[in-house]
Amino acid sequence: MKNKIEADVVVVGGGPAGIAASIAAGRQGVRTVLIERYGFVGGMSTAAMVYPWMTFHTSSGEQVIKGIAQEIVDRLQARGGSPGHLRDTVGFVHTLTPYHPEIYQVVAADMLREAGVKLLLHSMVDEVGVREGIIEAVHVTNKSGRTEVCAKVFVDTSGDADVAYLSGAETLHGRALDHQAQPMTMKFRMRGVNLDKVKQYMMDHPEDFYQKTPFSELPGLPLTGVSGFYSQWKKANLPINRDQILFFTGPAEDEVLINCTRVQGLDATNAEDLTLAEQEGRRQVLMMAEFLQRDVPGFERASISAVAPQIGIRESRRIVGHYSLTKEDVIEGRKHSDVIARSGYPIDLHDPTGKGVTAAFISGDGAYDIPLRCLLSHNVPNLLAAGRCISTSHEALATTRLTPSCMATGQAAGTAAALAVLTEVEPAQIPIAKLQDELRKAHAAI
Repeated sequence: MKNKIEADVVVVGGGPAGIAASIAAGRQGVRTVLIERYGFVGGMSTAAMVYPWMTFHTSSGEQVIKGIAQEIVDRLQARGGSPGHLRDTVGFVHTLTPYHPEIYQVVAADMLREAGVKLLLHSMVDEVGVREGIIEAVHVTNKSGRTEVCAKVFVDTSGDADVAYLSGAETLHGRALDHQAQPMTMKFRMRGVNLDKVKQYMMDHPEDFYQKTPFSELPGLPLTGVSGFYSQWKKANLPINRDQILFFTGPAEDEVLINCTRVQGLDATNAEDLTLAEQEGRRQVLMMAEFLQRDVPGFERASISAVAPQIGIRESRRIVGHYSLTKEDVIEGRKHSDVIARSGYPIDLHDPTGKGVTAAFISGDGAYDIPLRCLLSHNVPNLLAAGRCISTSHEALATTRLTPSCMATGQAAGTAAALAVLTEVEPAQIPIAKLQDELRKAHAAI
């Protein structure tokens, strides 16, 4: 091995979970390395243009995700990169948080540097060194050749449980019935959209939209997004297995982010399938843009301004943890004694094979707990996961995968990893009261 880096905590994957995990670990004073395959951080929020972030709140308005996640929003606001949390005019979440992805990349990099995190970009983990069931190092390939990055604790925030899979940790994929995962989506932006015309059409044709906010209130509210145009969609009969148009406004005044393409039946952890998904996603983008320009009021003079660098992945591999969060945990708003994060986002399950989206709402106080046990690999003791690849059922993943939830589990995983190093125990042996105390000190809402 030509190059070698020594660390205490290694985080693999520089998306929202990995950013939060690395900042949290670095702030505990341990040597932290964050490895990211792209030349920028942000994960699905930047590479796949997932936008906006939703939701930091319950349906009743209680903010249940704070800590590093809220600090990122505050820093974005200070840089003019976000208006903060806005009232939802689209559907079933309480708030949407728009952000400028280019400013987010810079803010995140600044916070990582301030926390003392060593950042390795353009670096792909392609091998994991394991001895007697313990991860000793990850092996990275980049422009410098091969590098061995050694640590005591590892956090998998790759989204696809890559480190877990390569280490021999037990993983699951998709739904139990047939291992099919939620569909992938290639997102894109259009500029030149006349949003006043869109809003007027919505008020004139309320039956054509799904809208939680009363249409009588729309004239006085900023339009955060649109879910509907059912009649135009049905008439066009596009070969895309969805049942409506969904887009979100911003960051610019004449700009929208379109979430309508749908690529099903392909495995995001299979290189050949992922290649096909990227090609199909981009083909659907052009089809969608032509349809919007031709058939949807307000888009007559719009044009594509950006297409995501990669297709968005809702679901792939996830770890098998000490506990698997269930659908019942979510919809009953269950509390757990080892809670390390909370979420108020309902189950938002995109059908792996059909057209629809299944929503299941949270009862009680509108939030559910995510326990530490979901972050701990059950058979690799120095491995934690955060973000999209924590231990859940297929149905529960349809809420934990959302960005604010990923940020929250990331902060918890990074804090736990650092405490394990500092106290010289395995992550599962950390006193839960100690971990929860550190999270509360860092303003996490648990």
